[in-house]
Amino acid sequence: MAAVFGYTACRQLSQMLFAVIFFHVSEYGLAASIHGRSNVTLQSLLISKHYIIAMACSLLEYLLEIIFLPRLKELWWISNFGLAMVITGEIIRKMGILTAGRAFTHLIKIYHEDDHKLVTHGIYSFVRHPGYCGFFIWSVGIQVMLLNPFCTVAFAVVVWRFFAERIPYEEYFLRQFFGEEYEEYARRVISGVPFVK
Repeated sequence: MAAVFGYTACRQLSQMLFAVIFFHVSEYGLAASIHGRSNVTLQSLLISKHYIIAMACSLLEYLLEIIFLPRLKELWWISNFGLAMVITGEIIRKMGILTAGRAFTHLIKIYHEDDHKLVTHGIYSFVRHPGYCGFFIWSVGIQVMLLNPFCTVAFAVVVWRFFAERIPYEEYFLRQFFGEEYEEYARRVISGVPFVK
């Protein structure tokens, strides 16, 4: 039980806590600064019931393993690689938000607005969906950082499946809005989520 209060657990759990708080507060702050405080709801924090359950499972796995398999949590080179994934994912996502500006929303637009322009410069010249790409890397990176083997696989599968369904749905509307311009862009630039065209 002492392992729960040791250096390893304190470092890894504090990194997780900081990463999660920074992610959600910065998402809300960016949404408020870009779209105006009156146009932003608590949904911009991106916290759902499923997300809370997933994070609770992550913490449960971590605590069980640090109590019963504490040596597993001492693989610092893997944990540090996970931390690098968290930082990389955060940077990619925030670059996408800042580059897209008002075109970036947390909800898929199903109606074309006059000021909605197709963003293809900056990070969008490398990946079509840097927000999704960044979140995928960030969420899996949290689990790698915690050295949670089960949740690493579970998060990768669940988040991938979510985006594998969401990207075609979103791109259906983008093709309606931008036509051949989007078709050409989609042929030229990867989605940013592995194995999702």
